[in-house]
This record gives sequence, C-alpha cells and structure tokens, in this order.
Amino acid sequence: MNTNQSAYRKAGMIIEQRADPWVYRHHDGFYYFTASVPEYDRVEVRRAETIRGLAEAEAKVVWRKYDTGPLSANIWAPEIHYMDGKWYIYFAAAHTSETLDGLFDHRMYVLENESANPLEGEWTEKGQLRTEWESFSLDATRFEHKGTHYLVWAQRDPAIPGNSNLYIAPLANGWTLGGKQVMLSRPEYEWEKIGFLVNEGAAVIKKNGRIFISYSASATDSNYCMGLLWADEDADLMDPASWRKSRTPVLTTDEEAGQYGPGHNSFTVSEDGTEDVMVYHARTYKQIVGDPLYDPNRHTWIKPIRWLPDGTPDFRG
Repeated sequence: MNTNQSAYRKAGMIIEQRADPWVYRHHDGFYYFTASVPEYDRVEVRRAETIRGLAEAEAKVVWRKYDTGPLSANIWAPEIHYMDGKWYIYFAAAHTSETLDGLFDHRMYVLENESANPLEGEWTEKGQLRTEWESFSLDATRFEHKGTHYLVWAQRDPAIPGNSNLYIAPLANGWTLGGKQVMLSRPEYEWEKIGFLVNEGAAVIKKNGRIFISYSASATDSNYCMGLLWADEDADLMDPASWRKSRTPVLTTDEEAGQYGPGHNSFTVSEDGTEDVMVYHARTYKQIVGDPLYDPNRHTWIKPIRWLPDGTPDFRG
C-alpha cells in the first residue's frame, strides 16, 4: 500500500464547521474547496496542493450576501466547477430565514470567473439558474459525459408532497438549462423521510462503466444519511428508466465511530491519483439544541472509497 493510500485509510475530520463540502481537483494540481459557513452569509474558496492542506489554507471570500432581496439569507452549499475555460460557483440563497409551510424560499444562483486562478479576478453574478418551476430549489451540481454538460439539483415539485426531489437536465451554458428536466429520484423509502421528505446534495462519480450519483436524505440531524443512484455509461441519462436506486442507505450514523448525520458529499482523488476519496460532513455528537440547521458543528470529513467486485462503491469501508 502506498503512502497516500495508507493516509486515507486513517482519514477522518479535516476541517471544522464547514458543511456541504465541495472539493474539486483542477488540472493545475490544486485542490479547490468551498462549503457552507455557519453564518450562511458568504461564499469562500480556498486551495491547496494536498487535500489535508485545505485545512490550513487561507479562505478567500469571493461573494457576500445582500442586505435585502432574494440573495440576502441562508447562503447554502456552494460548489466550484470549471467548464469551457471558466470557473463557476453554484449556490442557493433565500429572501429570508423564515419558512412558509415548513419550507425555505431558496433558489439557485451562479457566479462566473474567467481568471486562471479563481482566487483572483472578478466573480460576476450570472443570476438565477431557472428551472421548470419557481419553487424551493438548491444543491446544483454539474458533470460532463460524452460531450454533454448536465446539471443535477434538488427541487420541490409543487404537485409532489415533500421538500425536494432530484432532477437532471442538460446545460446550454454554465447558468442556463439546455433542455427539459426530468426527475431521477423522490423520497420513497422510510430512511428518506425521517423528519422531512428530502432528496438533496447530489454528487457524481464516473467509474467502472457507470455513472453514480450519491445524494442525502431525511432531516439534517443524526437521521441524515446517503443514498445512491446509478446508470450505465452508455444509457440515455435523460431517461429516468436508465437509473437504478439503492433500497437501503449507503452511509448512515455510526455511533461507535462517533459520526452522526453523514452526508452532502463530493468526490475527489488522492494526490497520486490512485484512490477515489469522498468528502462529506458529519457531527461528532447526536443531541442537538434547537434547529439542526443552526448548529454550527457539521465538520468536513474524508474517507476512501472501496470499490466492490461488482463495480459499485462501498462508502462504509
């Protein structure tokens, strides 16, 4: 076993009080990191040459919320992506921290930067990323497959009870859908409906001839957990029938390990490129005072992905 693999076998928490962590390794050799901050008031980006180095890297604030209006509250789950020679950050924002019928009023927004280094240059607001409905939406992520860029996100369909389902659509550019959206998953199993009916926080990894989409489900306390969707790489990704879904969660609270409510992950690779690594958040305690969303102690963790003989990922190993 090489040094990197040995290090990741022992991996655990790397950054405190950063939820919804997103790590992207660029072709410049740097890892780029962004996440929800406890104050929910800004978007930060940091970079380092190693994954663990992100813990000590300086965080640069690239955007702050407005005092009023649709971008003035609960700045959630930023992700940094590189597409067609430009950097993009997807994030969710709301008018208010209040809820209506148990739901926030988040929408998805996009920032763009044409600089080689996204910690430099100007981030331009590209506006709201509009979908089929004007409804609660968040957690946009993108991936490329066979020359097509796709967006996957969580949204409430006004005709379906619950908080959010998962949708996919092709992208025309970094901030505009290029086709009709289709639903990939909705909360249907009991483990997806504890506290709230939630499918959110999608992340994509391509491996062994398949496209895998991890996602998170249920309330953001110790019941938060992860599920998995997958499709063959040659399938029509816009056909819901191409996708299969795990009947049981693939990652849950592990009281023995002292890890509660794991979820909202991203995927990256080890420094030597030999090992796939999952980045996610979790707490170190179960009992939460008040609303779990305002408990600041969702920390960023990493763990290696073990690939099973059938080509599927094992996130528990």
